[in-house]
Amino acid sequence: MPGRTIAKLATVSAVIAASVLAVAPTAHADLVTHCIGTGGAVTVPNDLLVPAGESCALTGTTITGNVTVAAGANLVVAGGRVSGEVRVAADGYLDATATTIDGQVVLAAGGYGVFLSDASSGNVTVRPKGTATVDSFLFVEESTIVGTVTAGAGEVRLDRGTQVQRNVSSTGTYYTDVHDSFVDGTLSVLNSATGSVVCGSAVRGRATFAGNLGGVQLGPNGTLDSCASGGYWGTDVSVTSTTGGVTVDDNIINGQLTVTGNDPVAQVAANNRIRGGVTGDQAASSNRAARVAVPDREEAGDERAELRRTSAVREATEAGAARL
Repeated sequence: MPGRTIAKLATVSAVIAASVLAVAPTAHADLVTHCIGTGGAVTVPNDLLVPAGESCALTGTTITGNVTVAAGANLVVAGGRVSGEVRVAADGYLDATATTIDGQVVLAAGGYGVFLSDASSGNVTVRPKGTATVDSFLFVEESTIVGTVTAGAGEVRLDRGTQVQRNVSSTGTYYTDVHDSFVDGTLSVLNSATGSVVCGSAVRGRATFAGNLGGVQLGPNGTLDSCASGGYWGTDVSVTSTTGGVTVDDNIINGQLTVTGNDPVAQVAANNRIRGGVTGDQAASSNRAARVAVPDREEAGDERAELRRTSAVREATEAGAARL
């Protein structure tokens, strides 16, 4: 199974070589900046478009309008700001580091992926895959989502101090994992193909895991991924109708734990502190001194994430000069 670790993006440093303004078809329409290549610390006074199949790398750029990443295009932003929203089309890619996005981020069906690092944004949405052939991903680390995270496809990982100020909801993803992060609302993971891992994190609202095929691991000593500690759950936690195994280890649950309809039955360790008790079928799980490491999964994740991001950055930095 793929791992859940994300490599750091190398800093993009470039300058604007040339620019041209293009007017939209209607006489009173706003101007739209077309970006192909690299751009520096300037202010774009309107919307920004990365045309289909092209790449754009921006450093320290302020965009006062909305951003559209067209089909098959790449946008890499470092140290920037977007006053509006960012929409990424099918097979499109967004990589934002140390960047503030005031509006929402939306990855269309079949979108390549979104990577946010040390960033801030509004709601983040990954549309269901539908008939598309591309498997999407949403990787977020050290970032703040001022709103909700809603994912309907692909690989989803929140990591390294990420904060989501409202709810996290995923349905039909490949996996949805939360490591060392904080969710101020509810957490819902439904019908994931390879399960869900939550470690070292806090979830203030109700947590629901249902219909996941690859298992659910809450805390360390599970079979899905390696991690050092369990988490805090502000109210009830429910893990139901799950295949592939359920492990609950080293958690504080300020509510009731429900584990019903799982095959095999859930392994609930004695070191959990569950205020409301446990409802459903469970098997006692001994607390092992050594944490379980899964090197194959971790290494596979490192390689996959780094390959994806390195490829997109290379395309963006080699594409040419910025054009408007």
